[in-house]
Amino acid sequence: MLNFSKIRTYPIRQRQNKFSLERMIRPESYSVSPVSNMSTLADHVVAAKKAGAKVLVMMGGAVVKEGCGALLIDLMKKGYIDHISGNGSVSIHDFEIALIGETSEHVPNGLKDGSFGMAEETGSMMNQAILNAAADGLGYGYGIARMIDQEALPHREDSVLWNAYQLGIPATIHVAIGGDIIHQHPLCDGAALGATSFHDFEIITETISEMAKGVVLNIGSAVIMPEVFLKALTIARNLGCDVSGFTTANFDFIDMYRPRTRVLQWPEALGGVGIDIRGDHKQTVPALHHGICTHPQFADLS
Repeated sequence: MLNFSKIRTYPIRQRQNKFSLERMIRPESYSVSPVSNMSTLADHVVAAKKAGAKVLVMMGGAVVKEGCGALLIDLMKKGYIDHISGNGSVSIHDFEIALIGETSEHVPNGLKDGSFGMAEETGSMMNQAILNAAADGLGYGYGIARMIDQEALPHREDSVLWNAYQLGIPATIHVAIGGDIIHQHPLCDGAALGATSFHDFEIITETISEMAKGVVLNIGSAVIMPEVFLKALTIARNLGCDVSGFTTANFDFIDMYRPRTRVLQWPEALGGVGIDIRGDHKQTVPALHHGICTHPQFADLS
C-alpha cells in the first residue's frame, strides 16, 4: 500500500485560481437574460412559501465557483431557501472562498507534477473540521461552517455554508469517498467522512420527508445529489411520510440521464411537477433570484 503520510502539499497562497470575489454575482448588481420555464418555477417557489412549504436547494460545485453563492445567500436571508445541500466540491469551493476569496485551480497543470488538489490549508483545515464534527456528532456541512465561524475566516460573509449556519438553516454535504481533493490529504479520515456525511444524509432525508407541496431545486449536480435525493425520497415514502404534490427543477447546461430521471421524471410520475431549466449557471441562477424577488406575490419572509 502507498504511504499517504508522505503526500506533499504546498501553501494555498502559491496557487493560481480561476475565480476570485471580483467575479461574484451580487444581488444588487446583475443582468438578467430570459430563461425558459423560469417564470413558472418562480411561481411554484413563491406559492410554496406562501403555503408554508419548504424549498430545498441541491447543487454541484460549479454553482459556487462560478460566483452564484451570493444570490443563494440572499434567498436564504429572505426566507426562500429552507435547506442548502451539495456534493463535496461545494464545501471545498465554499471554504476556499471564505479563506482566501478565491478558488478553482487549473487541473491539467497540477496533474503534471502531482500538485493538483494539494493546497495544505484546504486539506488540513477541512479534514480537521470533519474530524471535530464527527467527534461532536455533527454533520459535514455544519462541521465546515462551524470551523469557518470559529476561525473567523476573512471572507466568511460570502460563504454559503457559514450563512446557513448563522441562519439556522440545514446545510448538508454528501460525498463519495475518494472523489474530492481533500481526500488526498494525509489528515483525511474515512470514518469521519462517513459519519459526518451519513449524518447529513439523515438530515436531508428528514427535510425530504416534509416536502409536501414544496420545491426541490437541483442546480448543477449530475450524479451525487440526484442519487441522494432518490434514496432519501424512497426512505420517506417507505416510512409513510406525506411526500405529495411537490415540484422539482433541474438546472444544467445539457440533458443528463440521472438528473432527468431522478429529479424530474420519476417524481413527476408520482404526481409532482418537473421543470427543466437549461443554461449556464451564471444566467439561470440570477434569473431564479430575479424571478422570485420580482414576483407579484413576493414578500421578504425573513
